[in-house]
Amino acid sequence: MNYLYIILILFALGSSTGGPALASDPGRKDTTVILDESSIKNLGVETVEAEETNFEETIFTLGRIEVLPGKKAIVSSRVPGRAFSVLAIPDQIVDEGEELMWVESRQPGDPPPTIMLTAPMAGIIAKVDISVGQPITPDQSLIEIVDLSMIEASARVPEHLASKLKKGLKAHIRVPGYPEKVFEAELAHLGAYADGESGTIEAAFHVPNPEGLLRPEMRAEFNIVISSREAVMSIPRSAVQGDAVSRFVYIKDYELEHAFVKIPVVLGSENHEFVEVKEGLLAGDEVVTRGAYSLAFAGKGSVSLKEALDAAHGHPHNEDGSEMSKEQAAAKSGAHGHEHNNSSWNMLTSFFAACTALLIMMLIFSAFVNHRKSAAPNHAE
Repeated sequence: MNYLYIILILFALGSSTGGPALASDPGRKDTTVILDESSIKNLGVETVEAEETNFEETIFTLGRIEVLPGKKAIVSSRVPGRAFSVLAIPDQIVDEGEELMWVESRQPGDPPPTIMLTAPMAGIIAKVDISVGQPITPDQSLIEIVDLSMIEASARVPEHLASKLKKGLKAHIRVPGYPEKVFEAELAHLGAYADGESGTIEAAFHVPNPEGLLRPEMRAEFNIVISSREAVMSIPRSAVQGDAVSRFVYIKDYELEHAFVKIPVVLGSENHEFVEVKEGLLAGDEVVTRGAYSLAFAGKGSVSLKEALDAAHGHPHNEDGSEMSKEQAAAKSGAHGHEHNNSSWNMLTSFFAACTALLIMMLIFSAFVNHRKSAAPNHAE
């Protein structure tokens, strides 16, 4: 009796396995883009893993790089005369007290007396406004020296955001000349006056510049961090597609190679690099960043969902990606001939058939043994 019960269970399992599978997502066909390997390379598709991180809310604004106050010096002559020798050249690094030029005095003499002008501070020669033989007057600026080891990055922040500013706020600063490099600094001081014409207020950051990459009058982009939150699901802004009403991203399919699924998302705050995702993603989802815009116009891709699932699972599927029922598989096999019908007898079905046959044999054998035992006493009598 126990064997019979087991057989019934196996038959039930076999029927459920061979029968129609649960319907797959009916919209999967319309939301999945499947590409071949060459298309992936041409689009340059790249992904990042969605994760919870510290999220910074920032103010974006523009400004300029300036010389730090007190870090500029002008070389001039106290006596009138003419330039006898000029040793300084632009972009030359000099030490304090280093010889820069000689001035020939107008006082009589044979030869006339000369005066050496030296560097009043260490730094870099920014300007040389004198040539040999040129007349010199005491009010004339001859050479300009600047110290760029520390510079001032001056941001022009709109007045209505002034309440969000305070000393010590961190900023991420970029300049067009070095787009991949980010300079970090803290807010040193706010301007005493607002600019009436532009409606902005100065926010000055003192930025270390040991390599001398930042030069005065360079344009700069500022992302001033005004707050930070922990454990916020965020992704790069480049991953987000769609319009203001309907935002979506593409994530890498969990089972199919070179397949990407369109997922609607609800967004929150954003900064210069990342955007907060309130709904739609789970930690670990691989979100498409580079190539996401192209995927939005790729239609259903270069490979059908049915082809991809057939290759991945080793058995046929419907066009919408759902599993074929036994009836559908039989009808398809019948349409292609008897030889194909035999192939529908898959390994799992064979396993259950073998188990069933074995248990039937064991049941018959058990019944035979029980019959022999029950008949034995009668022979003894």
